[in-house]
Amino acid sequence: MNLVDIFNGDADGLCALHQWRLAYPTESRLVTGVKRDINLLRDLQAQPGDTLTVFDISFDGNRADALRLLEAGASLRWFDHHFAGEPVAHANLETHIDTSPQTCTSLLVDQALGGRYRAWAVAAAFGDNQHVAAHEAAAVLRLSAAQLDTLAELGELLNYNGYGDSIADLHYPPDELYRQMAPYEDPFAFAVGCTAFARLRAGFADDMKMAETLAPRLEEAHAAAWVLPDAAWARRVIGIMANRLATASPERAHALLAPNASGDFTVSVRAPKKRPTGADELCRRFPTGGGRQAAAGINRLPPADVSAFLTEFSGFYRQ
Repeated sequence: MNLVDIFNGDADGLCALHQWRLAYPTESRLVTGVKRDINLLRDLQAQPGDTLTVFDISFDGNRADALRLLEAGASLRWFDHHFAGEPVAHANLETHIDTSPQTCTSLLVDQALGGRYRAWAVAAAFGDNQHVAAHEAAAVLRLSAAQLDTLAELGELLNYNGYGDSIADLHYPPDELYRQMAPYEDPFAFAVGCTAFARLRAGFADDMKMAETLAPRLEEAHAAAWVLPDAAWARRVIGIMANRLATASPERAHALLAPNASGDFTVSVRAPKKRPTGADELCRRFPTGGGRQAAAGINRLPPADVSAFLTEFSGFYRQ
């Protein structure tokens, strides 16, 4: 029997897996990638008795491979909050899927575990820009303001590390970062005792200094968009920059576009915080687009389609 853990390389995927394996420690094969690599089941093979646990990737985006693995006899347990499409009923499939804009995958794992490692779920919610949900989940922990700030920074840094065109853009491959997290039941001990936290903090500060020099391509009362330069630092900050802009101007939608290795643009979209819906619908209008209601993206937007996207983006959120 093989045990395989498949997880998104961002804060939510990392913290979801970490909570689960703190509760159920075992040796497993890790399958992950940069945040945008969501087709993580594509190369997997399975045999009867294999157990696959999936964290923070869309079921709909992996539907064909999930069905293939189920038919091969594997058991799948799936935690996620992205668009899932039509549900599938199968004796070997267990799903914990909630696409509400007020939750994230780590909070779904937290529910399944009865809150045993909630501080990690709170960090993930902060990293996923779910600040209201993070504070609500943290209420029972009776944390100080300084402790909440630490969890918010931890979540943001873990999320920041997941963004890039390839693993080479990241400070840490997500599987290596998870292994550095694994010994720490206490996220505050991780922040103090693990060198990964300090390295991510320094890298993030340097990258954001570069981001602060950029001006928007589109700036309207209801929507704003930035086109970033072709640089590794820009690909790393695209998600966190989008989250910070969304928090600073909650009445406005935001989009960030960064060139990628394919010659196209990677796009991150944030719906207005005061009306956190529609980002997934907008992005699915373009090939390779998807995500969740509050935050979504397009993996490969051709340069010739940038103007059309900006027009569509502005019109969508003008309604």
